[in-house]
Amino acid sequence: MPLARSAVTGQRIGGALIEVASDIAYRRLGIVNVAFLGTPGAGDRGWVLIDAGLPGSARAIAAAAAHRFGPTARPAAIILTHGHFDHVGALKALAEKWEAPIYAHPLEHPYLVGLRSYPEADPGVGGGLMSALSPLYPRHPIEVTDRLFPLPPDGTIPGAPGWQWLHTPGHTPGHVALWRASDRTLLSGDAIITTRQESAASVTTQTPELHGPPAYFTPDWQAAEHSIRLLAGLRPAHILSGHGRAVSGPALLPALDDLAGLDLQSLFSPVFNPKGLPAFVEDMLQTVT
Repeated sequence: MPLARSAVTGQRIGGALIEVASDIAYRRLGIVNVAFLGTPGAGDRGWVLIDAGLPGSARAIAAAAAHRFGPTARPAAIILTHGHFDHVGALKALAEKWEAPIYAHPLEHPYLVGLRSYPEADPGVGGGLMSALSPLYPRHPIEVTDRLFPLPPDGTIPGAPGWQWLHTPGHTPGHVALWRASDRTLLSGDAIITTRQESAASVTTQTPELHGPPAYFTPDWQAAEHSIRLLAGLRPAHILSGHGRAVSGPALLPALDDLAGLDLQSLFSPVFNPKGLPAFVEDMLQTVT
């Protein structure tokens, strides 16, 4: 679902951060976002990190945190929306550096304690170069057993008063989104994203659009569609997702309703463009021209 560029929200501040509220900021790290909950200068254990980016991003995440919260400020917790490689790449290094607990839905734990790999990627769905390359993306488990805890069953989020987590499976079994009812802010993880993640061109330009989860890594579309409808029913005023820019404004809810009404499973089949080229080839040509 396309969105006007006027829907993009947030102000660039120091540390390569984009602030979307007085106590919410995020940093884009290549193809993915990490979010920081807490007011500037919150100090040690006064803030929370959401997801942990790509492998090799620990230094960038730590630098952004130091800029926003203080040079020695450690998080109260690291919260995972899910355990895909682009959301846990720096997790072990940061959790050890900060001596921080990690919280995830219990259904995600097998992928975080070395027991289970995610299903194979499907490069034939969604079109685009990112989909074509998806068999190369890591899907093996990581091992952070010593610092891993289940999210509280009452829906609260450790270290983040006023927020609640919502189980939003489909992309992964234990995927969660974060919701704050007081200002209708949704951190949707990959359940709803704001760029077409299957396309390298879209990932590069960050053109604002509403999409379901990255298709090549989504094995359960029935659950994914239910999760989208659940989140749309919240009527969020602001969405910060795992991929793409933060969005808000009057066009958001109509686009979200349109997305919730789609039969996504029927849409994600191999796509061919009018030129007869596979969609991922056309996408690659757009990226390099």
